[in-house]
Amino acid sequence: MKRIFDPIHHFIELDEREVALIDARPLQRLRRLRQLGLAYLAFPAAEHSRFGHALGALAVGDRVLDSLRRHDPEYFESSTDFAEQRRLLRASLVLHDVGHGPFSHACEAVLGVPHEARTRAILALPEIAQAVERIDVDPAEVLGLITGDAATKYPVLRELVSGPNLDADRMDYLLRDGYFTGVVSGRYDADQLIGSLRTFEVDGARVLGVDGRGVVALESFVLARYMMFSTVYFHHTTRQFERILQAALREIWPNPRALDPIEEFLEWDDFRVLDALRSSQTPAARAARDRETLYALVAEFNAERDLSTFEACYTALRDRYGDAVWADTQEQLMHRLPLGVVSGEPTVLVRTHGGLIDAREASDLIRRVTGKAYWRKLYVERARADVADARAICRAITASAQTADAAAFH
Repeated sequence: MKRIFDPIHHFIELDEREVALIDARPLQRLRRLRQLGLAYLAFPAAEHSRFGHALGALAVGDRVLDSLRRHDPEYFESSTDFAEQRRLLRASLVLHDVGHGPFSHACEAVLGVPHEARTRAILALPEIAQAVERIDVDPAEVLGLITGDAATKYPVLRELVSGPNLDADRMDYLLRDGYFTGVVSGRYDADQLIGSLRTFEVDGARVLGVDGRGVVALESFVLARYMMFSTVYFHHTTRQFERILQAALREIWPNPRALDPIEEFLEWDDFRVLDALRSSQTPAARAARDRETLYALVAEFNAERDLSTFEACYTALRDRYGDAVWADTQEQLMHRLPLGVVSGEPTVLVRTHGGLIDAREASDLIRRVTGKAYWRKLYVERARADVADARAICRAITASAQTADAAAFH
């Protein structure tokens, strides 16, 4: 038995077969991938790795299964069934991020291949497939949980690995990212939430939900996710450097298809990218390497009602500065924030005295914040635009819109 100390979950224990899995080269590579990509340029302590997060997700998943065994024992057919599900869940959570590239999602935008597809290829590598089989789990089941395959025979485990709402991945990264960035609004009542998780039978299938006494903890979880997106994940500095890095990566990788072979892809990590940037003197490479802010933020709009004002500012800036203006809009990515609603299905089921209800019915707070959220930012290139003038343009348009809204209200 190996014990690894973690600042979030304290001691995480692994058996010798799990140690052999994490010692495999593709798993050790996760030590060289920052969990938050370029967020360290805004939050200097955000240097934690995807390796630490993978172990943290395993720890959360383990706690959830232990809680289900105590509070929801009928979910498991036997002690053997519990042990089998535990092995499968732990292996899947350790491997769930193994397909990520350097600087995470910034890399995916350049290479054009989602990390789930890389995961499929990595799980097929002999060293990984053999390590997974030695744990006595089916690699195909692991892949199904990671990719969210609806055909899996373990829908509860699928929710814990890749679900849109109550996954161990999200439960760990909110705590971990909040800890390393110092953003306290990323914290939530993890003990209460995990202790309130239950399985419910719906249309002959088991689904993961929350006991009614855990609604407040679920609310804290929803708010923590929202606040971390607002404060960290869509921070204006992080977003501008992701754009800069993507330009630099296109210079490093003029032919993205060259990284399609999985062995070539695995040769790249954050360190190798930074090393490649060291010898380049292009504006994008210098900016990504030395934290040069090529863009200036001129305005932010974070409410749906701001759309017309946002568009008016964008149009006015484009008229003045042309393609030196960059609009960063995230609304299309946020359809699952803070809780997902897919094809009319409930966000999360909550058990009350009156039966199972949607979390939006159990909580006014969740109902009000479920669905889309909006983060729109306008930047200009410092070398090609007058930043003070651009900001003045947006201030004037915003003030005019607010005056018109006030007049309409009265």
